[in-house]
Amino acid sequence: MIRLPVSFLVVLFFISGFTNKRNTRDLVKENDWYIAGPAEENQTTLNEIRKKEGVLRVTAKDSPVGEIELNVMITASDSNDGAATNLSDHSKFVSITYKSTQLIKLQAREGNEEGTGCIHGGSHPRVDLPATPSKFTTLKIPWPHFKQDGLPNGKLLDIHNLCKFNFVNYNPVTGSVLEIKSVILQN
Repeated sequence: MIRLPVSFLVVLFFISGFTNKRNTRDLVKENDWYIAGPAEENQTTLNEIRKKEGVLRVTAKDSPVGEIELNVMITASDSNDGAATNLSDHSKFVSITYKSTQLIKLQAREGNEEGTGCIHGGSHPRVDLPATPSKFTTLKIPWPHFKQDGLPNGKLLDIHNLCKFNFVNYNPVTGSVLEIKSVILQN
């Protein structure tokens, strides 16, 4: 009699584990990333390291001028542009494991009003990722925390029209480093 309930619990455990994994995506593992600005890494080396080591690593060049922008499409695309993603109402947050020597602004870029493309400009609600120079940190960021320009009363992110994430270092200093192990979101 005891075996039946234990067997049932074991089956339930495995089913729930597999269901949960199917409903999440890790953008570090799944998608190509793009980079712009005064970084030592280019798109090719960035993605080679990501595939080989399972981590994104961006290092500011000597005497950097301008911002460094690291971005990834929510739905994989052959370019740094593409259709917006409509996340379900069940999606409540994004979880990011990272290490950074400087403050990073995480922008959640929305698509055009028609939901057919991700254009430069437009709406990009954001949050701050504090510097964590000595160890990897995991932040679970609820979608309502993303507000236009990071303002307390800024427009909220529309998760039904989400294009990409931009990790931006607006004021890089020589040798500053950003490493990202995972960017996990619920579908």
